Amino acid sequence: MGEEDTVTVDQNSCDGSSTLPPPPELSSKVLTLPTVLTLGRVAAVPILVATFYVDCWWGRTATTSLFIAAAITDWLDGYIARKMRLGSAFGAFLDPVADKLMVAATLILLCTKPMDAIVLGPVPWLVTVPSIAIIGREITMSAVREWAASQNGKLSKAVAVNSLGKWKTATQMIALTIMLASRDSSFERLLPSGIGLLYVSAGLSIWSLVVYMRQIMRVLLKK
Repeated sequence: MGEEDTVTVDQNSCDGSSTLPPPPELSSKVLTLPTVLTLGRVAAVPILVATFYVDCWWGRTATTSLFIAAAITDWLDGYIARKMRLGSAFGAFLDPVADKLMVAATLILLCTKPMDAIVLGPVPWLVTVPSIAIIGREITMSAVREWAASQNGKLSKAVAVNSLGKWKTATQMIALTIMLASRDSSFERLLPSGIGLLYVSAGLSIWSLVVYMRQIMRVLLKK
C-alpha cells in the first residue's frame, strides 16, 4: 500500500502477456508530502510501544488511535502520491519499511503481553503462530525483492506488488486494529473476529509468497 503502489504492475506482465504502461514520473524532491506522512508513521512506532504498556484506559485508547492513524496515512500517502504526482524514489523505498515496522511492532507487542487468559484459554500460541508467519513472510519477501533488483528487470516485475498483497495488508490492518481495541473491556467481544482475521491475513501472506515464488520460477526457467 502507500507510495509503493506507484510501482505496482500486473502480475501477468512478467510473462509478456500484457503491455506495460509507462512508469510514473518520480519527484526529484526528497521530502514530499507523502514522504512526510510516511516518516510520521515511522516516528509513531516508539510512541505506539510506549502507550501499549500504559496500563489504563487512555493508554489503550492512544495505542489503538495511533495504529488507526497509521493505517489511514498508509492509504493517504499513496493516494496523494498518485493524484498529485508526488511519488519519489525515497518514498517508494520508505513506505513498505514503515508498514513493516508498524505491523511487526504491533504483532510483537500483542505476543509479549497476551490477551486475557479467559479469552485465549489454554492456547497462548494463538497469536504467536500467525505473527511468526506474517513477519517471516515479510523478511523473506524483502530479501527476495533485494535479490531480484540486483538481477534483471523481468525478475523485479515478477515480485512487484499485486492485488493479493494489498488484500493481505488490508486484513492485517483491520485484524490488528480490532485486537488492539479488544484490550479495552468495552470491545473485548470483538477479539475472536480479530484473531480470525489475523489467521486470514497469515494465510494470504503465505499464499502471496507462493505466488511470487512461482512467478520467479517462471522467469528463471525461461532463461
